[in-house]
Amino acid sequence: MSVRGDEAVLERALTEADPARTPRDAAPDARALATRDRILRKARAAQRPHSRAIGWASGAVAVGASAIFAVAMLLPQETASAGTPAPLHFDGSSTIAEIVEGADADLAAVSGPSVPLRKVNAASWGFSVDVVDESTHVAPQLSELTWSPDGSGRMTIVRGVPYDPTDAVANNRAEVSSSGDVVSDLIMAPGDFVPPWSEMPGDSRDDIVALLTAFGMPAGPTAFDIESALTSTFDMWTLTNTQHREILALLEETGEGVALGDSTDRLGRPVAGIQFFTPDKGAKDVVLVSLDTGRIVGVERTAIIADEVFPAGAIIAYRMWDVESGVIR
Repeated sequence: MSVRGDEAVLERALTEADPARTPRDAAPDARALATRDRILRKARAAQRPHSRAIGWASGAVAVGASAIFAVAMLLPQETASAGTPAPLHFDGSSTIAEIVEGADADLAAVSGPSVPLRKVNAASWGFSVDVVDESTHVAPQLSELTWSPDGSGRMTIVRGVPYDPTDAVANNRAEVSSSGDVVSDLIMAPGDFVPPWSEMPGDSRDDIVALLTAFGMPAGPTAFDIESALTSTFDMWTLTNTQHREILALLEETGEGVALGDSTDRLGRPVAGIQFFTPDKGAKDVVLVSLDTGRIVGVERTAIIADEVFPAGAIIAYRMWDVESGVIR
């Protein structure tokens, strides 16, 4: 799909989420101009190498699919408590080899999808910036994507219940829950959705390397390169247990990363964590591996270096997969 086509899909998604109340050719008012200028200033500030490392997607994913996922960050949000989510707490000690070995046993023992699915149920948090007072707010969302080889599909985004991060930790409960409020239900026509890889991926090592390469993994990848590619892949495909096993093996074979022990993710699921640093060391990512299924079920990003938006140690974003349909609705 062309860049113009990407923009058309994004424009349609945003229009459905928040229909215009003024004519298209109306001149912007003073507040709109001020908002535009503030956004442009923030965009220029984001050109620094550290800010670039904060984003999830690579340039290789800048196709029609990327326009769909951009909607999750741009949809109107209800105001919630200011701040960012509290970091996950990890207990115990382990090695990456032990985490992968345990995951391998679980993947063999627990049933998963028999074939890769063109369907993804996800939960996420992305900061919502108030351009008037320049504050950020917690904005959890749940989504369901289904698509077909012809590029048709459907993307439904449900608003999560806003929460105060401090209360979520104090009450020892899962932070992400659905409000049932559908904020976008986008029907995509054939050709609207063009992922980097649309054919059914195979289970072999070569198949997985080819799949991740399509999603931006370079030759001779670092662990961070693999993690970035798997994050983009999991946003469009639900893979089999065998495919998860190959990805975990690729991560282990880099010899990089730090095992963090065990925790509970923001959906209340037991997980083990493996930490990787961004290339500029400005942020760190934690890959979450389910202690029940052995599957990779989430990635969280934490700021290491403070900037004009986030203090050091702040959770910048998280994304979780294998979310049960009942949780979303």
